[in-house]
Amino acid sequence: MSCSNSLAQVQKVVEQLRLEASMERIKISLTAGELVQYCQEHKRSDPLLSGIAASSNPFKDKKSCVLL
Repeated sequence: MSCSNSLAQVQKVVEQLRLEASMERIKISLTAGELVQYCQEHKRSDPLLSGIAASSNPFKDKKSCVLL
C-alpha cells in the first residue's frame, strides 16, 4: 500500500515538472520594459504618485482627534 502511494506521489510530481518545463517563458527584460513604459504612461492618473484631493478622499477623517 505504501509503495503504490509513494509511486502515485512521484508520478504527480513528475507530471507537474513536465507541465512547468513545457510552459512558454517571457524574457524578463521585455516584461520589465513594458512595465516601466506602462507606469510612465499612466503616472498622471495614479493616485499614489499624484495624490488624492482632500475633498474627494473617502478615507479622510471627518473629525480630528483631540486629547485632553
